[in-house]
Amino acid sequence: MTNTLSTPKPIQVKKTGGGTCNCLICNEIQTNAGLELLPQSNTSPKRWYIMRDLKRHNAKLPAYKFLEEQGVTVFTPMHWRLSTRGGKKTTKYVPFIQDLLFVHESREILDAIVSKIPTLQYRFQKGKPYGEPMMVSDAEMHRFIHAVGNVGNPQYYQPSELRPDMCNRRVRIVGGHLDGYEGKLLTIRGSRVKRLLVELPNWLVAAVEVNPEYIQLI
Repeated sequence: MTNTLSTPKPIQVKKTGGGTCNCLICNEIQTNAGLELLPQSNTSPKRWYIMRDLKRHNAKLPAYKFLEEQGVTVFTPMHWRLSTRGGKKTTKYVPFIQDLLFVHESREILDAIVSKIPTLQYRFQKGKPYGEPMMVSDAEMHRFIHAVGNVGNPQYYQPSELRPDMCNRRVRIVGGHLDGYEGKLLTIRGSRVKRLLVELPNWLVAAVEVNPEYIQLI
């Protein structure tokens, strides 16, 4: 995707209310989500939950913006999308997958928010115990967010979009902000830019630009 506009930060990860705020005892969240004050010892740890937003694509307050306003840490991959309205072409910075959110919070807080907002839902996996939502490990999310957060314009793909011939060289990065990362290089005919593929397994793949000098074949 070619973009001649100034590129904002590539991810939406935001936590309001100050770095020392404990979301469980944040009055703003409790008031909006209907959650009573609970001792911290009685709550589950924060996890990265995979969620869906069922609001329309042009909603004024999509779930990721609402959660940010409540001080909840949320990640949704963003990209520039060209659209035509009234015969005029415009570009908007929008979620790559409209209904895909990764939310870092305790189950108690999220349950309270979900109970108040019917368009915000957990994702559940077949074959798992009833009522157990899908999650991503802290390590996987940290690796992914670190990778896309240090480049100006990551390219996102759904796993089904990548053919074997597009990612058949496995490499290790030695040096730079991705030092120690291992993965496959994206191969696109005619492109001289080297991009490493960083995955959130089964959900999302980001192609991030790397310096050729840092690439080591393995």
